[in-house]
Amino acid sequence: MQAIEILERLVGLPSVVGTPNGEIVAWIRHYLQSHGAVVTELPGPEGDRSNLFATIGPKETPGYILSGHMDVVPAAESGWTSDPFRLRAETGRLYGRGATDMKGFLAAVLAAVPALVAMPLRQSIHLAFSYDEEAGCRGVPHMIARLPELCVAPLGAIIGEPSGMRAIRAHKGKAAARLTVRGRSGHSSRPDQGLNAIHAITDVLACARAEAEQLASGPFEHVFEPPYSSLQVGTLKGGQAVNIIPDSCEAEFEARAISGVDPATLLTPLRTSAEALSQFGFQVEWRELSAYPALSLAADAPLAALLGELTGIEPLAAVSYGTEAGLFQRAGIDAIICGPGDIGRAHKPDEFILTGELLACQAMVEALGRRCA
Repeated sequence: MQAIEILERLVGLPSVVGTPNGEIVAWIRHYLQSHGAVVTELPGPEGDRSNLFATIGPKETPGYILSGHMDVVPAAESGWTSDPFRLRAETGRLYGRGATDMKGFLAAVLAAVPALVAMPLRQSIHLAFSYDEEAGCRGVPHMIARLPELCVAPLGAIIGEPSGMRAIRAHKGKAAARLTVRGRSGHSSRPDQGLNAIHAITDVLACARAEAEQLASGPFEHVFEPPYSSLQVGTLKGGQAVNIIPDSCEAEFEARAISGVDPATLLTPLRTSAEALSQFGFQVEWRELSAYPALSLAADAPLAALLGELTGIEPLAAVSYGTEAGLFQRAGIDAIICGPGDIGRAHKPDEFILTGELLACQAMVEALGRRCA
């Protein structure tokens, strides 16, 4: 099958983040097995979704991982000019949810499989396809934990997030959490008889603002924009009516960290501030939503040199968005980002990838195969 045909199939299998992914897993597994790849399905703890890991070439020799996620964000936003889950081709553009982020990469890799299988590979090529990346990289840690039994230590991992086919060596880490504060409702004329959850949570909001301002003063890592770690309040929900004492309020916080900083620790002052509210009678629930570490691959790393050769473009130092790459690096595997499409087209109506980008990615994968042969 050609890359466009495969992309059409993949887009037609919605695989929205946080939902069962049995259909897309089954289709990819069957495709890979039909070409002779050794495929392992790795069910996650949720019970209704799985990761996929496949090997082409000698399992006993170190090789490279091609990593991508099978899930996509929902397509409920207005502005789509066609069915988001039906690939539409128009003047060199291929429209559909996930076309860029990141089923285009999956399609290009899968289209290269027949060529890879036909090569006398001396180094293995592994495909690592994960679930629920869009919910904070929830699926891939379970697969990474199983790697020692699936393959020998890899030489590197290429994460195919949209980068315009230019390799990227670094990104920030991220952590997100949700705070729920519960007080006691009542009529607004008797504030003495209630516990106002919105008033209470303002202490934590003030803490978040102060921490964000402090982070802006450094430390710095100038490959990033902005060059410092950051923190923000992303959502705030609470109250029922202006004359009712609000008995609950919920806020979500996000931190993004430069290299060498654990993003989860940036939220610690907020959690401490929140837990202090319990002494005033409030119930406090702090829930970690997601976390992944920063990626920082040295400019002179062999993997960076390899991707420079495969793409013909010098790797870019860093980007602002995050990926699964930091998790591979934390597991001791050099990782780099390189994939088709543009991150600016992702998570938007009429998401698209260029046909040329798709074919360029397939060519890169096949060139990697020739290097491993």
